[in-house]
Amino acid sequence: MAKLTILVAALVALLALAHATSTTITNTEVEDNPRQQQRCRQQIQRQQNLRDCQRYLQQQGKEYNDAMSNDQNPQQQQQQQLRQCCQQLKNLDEQCRCEGLKEAVRRQKEQGKMQGEEMRKMMQQAENLPSRCNLSPQQCQISK
Repeated sequence: MAKLTILVAALVALLALAHATSTTITNTEVEDNPRQQQRCRQQIQRQQNLRDCQRYLQQQGKEYNDAMSNDQNPQQQQQQQLRQCCQQLKNLDEQCRCEGLKEAVRRQKEQGKMQGEEMRKMMQQAENLPSRCNLSPQQCQISK
């Protein structure tokens, strides 16, 4: 029985290591491969630099300090923005999604409309966006 437990534990550890390794390879593949970087940049531009994701993330960051604006149905608008963002992410190759979200966050930072806690909240939302859209990878590392 003890041997079986050790065998199962070793198998679980091996599977976890294999998953972590494949995730790392996917993430560094884009960063280390100029051809892939160029392909991602082109895809991101075709998706209007994830403009819908930028809008969605901006709204998410602002919600930290503000109640929803005076829009007639802010929740419906927010769901529509999320759907449009998810569609833009879906149109990117899996390897390019995190790069696209990093670009969307970078553009929001450049606008300078959000700072501090709003920016932190927006970045956290960006990291989890693929999961909210039921896409892979489930999470992106945005803040470094």
